[in-house]
Amino acid sequence: MTVPNTLPGPHASLLGLGGRTALVTGAAGGIGRACTLRLAAAGAKVRAVDLDAPGLTELVEQARDLAGTVEPHVLDLTDLDAAEHAAAGTDVLVNNAGLQLVRPIEEFPPDVFHTVLTVMLEAPFRLIRGALPHMYGQGWGRIVNVSSVHGLRASAFKSAYVAAKHGLEGLSKTAALEGAPHGVTSNCVNPAYVRTPLVERQLTDQARAHGIPEERVLTEVLLKDSAVKRLIEPEEVAEAVAYLCGPHTSFVTGTSLVLDGGWTAH
Repeated sequence: MTVPNTLPGPHASLLGLGGRTALVTGAAGGIGRACTLRLAAAGAKVRAVDLDAPGLTELVEQARDLAGTVEPHVLDLTDLDAAEHAAAGTDVLVNNAGLQLVRPIEEFPPDVFHTVLTVMLEAPFRLIRGALPHMYGQGWGRIVNVSSVHGLRASAFKSAYVAAKHGLEGLSKTAALEGAPHGVTSNCVNPAYVRTPLVERQLTDQARAHGIPEERVLTEVLLKDSAVKRLIEPEEVAEAVAYLCGPHTSFVTGTSLVLDGGWTAH
């Protein structure tokens, strides 16, 4: 299934993001790319943050005919001071960047655990910290944290990812409570497995961890707990993110918008 990455013009304008500045991390591919294009289609000027410079160049070209603009920012999110500085002056913040390693805890490299927590939890904290003064000053802001079904449920062999996403859920709720008096909302979007390079790179690791052939990973591991037996498209996640950025969601805060195909209905 392929979902268009932008809605027709009248729907795009409903978000009211003309004149707004958004920042999206992990913007060069997958969910981040889809979010960047969606927010630009709604008229926002989007700071696209990623380590992948060629990917950002392609993204800028792809966004050239949209209502908003995309500005590439090559940034390593482990540089936390730089991350906080990059978020200054943003009206909309989408914390999306992530990485994954599938290993049993006793085999999980401590340095990778540290990096995952830095990129997926500490960097969002610093980005939020950098964005809030401007948001508070104008009495309006939207923070959307791309979490996961793994922010609500655990899976074996993903200790770092699950820990980071659970932490992100708590950070998002805290930001919601503190931001409410200032017109700032903070929410999570929680997809199950999305058709992205991050998921595709898991297949070999998952096969080894579960002791099954790679061709069985999709049905027996990734989609096992989902009632809807397919991967989610990045554009579907981007629509949920865009919804939370609009003026009509000012009362939606401190919550998690779950797109898991029925996983958590069990």
